[in-house]
Amino acid sequence: MAATTRTEHEPASHGSTCFFETGPDEQAYLTEHLSGSTLHFEKGALTTAEQLPHWAKSVEVLSVFVHSHIGPDIIDALPNLKLIASRSTGVDHINVQAAESRGIAVANVPTYGENTVAEHTFALILSLSRKVHKAIVRAGSGNFSVEGLQGFDLKGKTIGVVGTGHIGLHVIRIAKGFGMNVVASDPFPNRIASEILGFTYVPLDELMSESDIVTLHAPLTPQNRNLIGMESIAKFKRGALLINTARGGLVDTQALLKALDDGILSGAGLDVIEGEEVFSEEKQMLGNPNITDEKLKTAVRNLSLLQRSDLVITPHIAFDSREAVERILNTTIENINAFHAGASQNLVHS
Repeated sequence: MAATTRTEHEPASHGSTCFFETGPDEQAYLTEHLSGSTLHFEKGALTTAEQLPHWAKSVEVLSVFVHSHIGPDIIDALPNLKLIASRSTGVDHINVQAAESRGIAVANVPTYGENTVAEHTFALILSLSRKVHKAIVRAGSGNFSVEGLQGFDLKGKTIGVVGTGHIGLHVIRIAKGFGMNVVASDPFPNRIASEILGFTYVPLDELMSESDIVTLHAPLTPQNRNLIGMESIAKFKRGALLINTARGGLVDTQALLKALDDGILSGAGLDVIEGEEVFSEEKQMLGNPNITDEKLKTAVRNLSLLQRSDLVITPHIAFDSREAVERILNTTIENINAFHAGASQNLVHS
């Protein structure tokens, strides 16, 4: 338990709720707005059953964010667990099938950051297109030379949006405001939105070959893990930018490095990277069974990413605006209250 901080040490009563990955502000907000249940808070992520305190066997509701990994070991260690309330849209960090086999409901926050993540997407795009990240470093060292800092306009460029859910559609709205051409790819096309917003659906291969910027807004599923991999990088328009604010597992790190080294991609903006949990839980890394040899190898590759000037990397903060965090907490509170009232909402299934 060295990596976590508990704000309440008394044994939990029946019906208690335990939150992981919460800071002081979130804890205060949840305490103010959730009633009728004993609340326990942990600052760190939950990755192994060994982290659970002795009183956790009585916990009925477990709430986590994306850096926790809720596998069968944790589920088996919580005999009274009835609901896992993820404070995220994606639930690839939760073994939903194992939960369902125990009759445990899993709820998510389906929408909270369509504008928030979309705005961060363009923060990454603009940083690369106008070389803002390089200019800040140079100016900070007292060098005001403009040599090598010439960027390019977004107007008239083609952006390819992979995934046209709430976030993807908001990216398209912003892109249209910049005067960009938009193509999109999605296994479930939204034809009404394409007509209203004025974009075209194309196959993924065509999107990559046509787009000056490719931005990912798809969930991580077994089918699209390493969606951007060794086979797909050759299909990109030469000199394109790649943006990923969705899930790190959508991009094969080794393939990304090759694409950058070979000049296929001129740069990338990443708010998520493959194996990022190794860094976020570095204090627990050696004792975490979820950290495999392959993940450690990925972490080493990621270290080389951090040294590159053709990359802009942010530490999974695309969701993290004041307004979006409040929406996440409010929906989580509603999910928990609805479950206790026998009217569950926002449930996900394997």
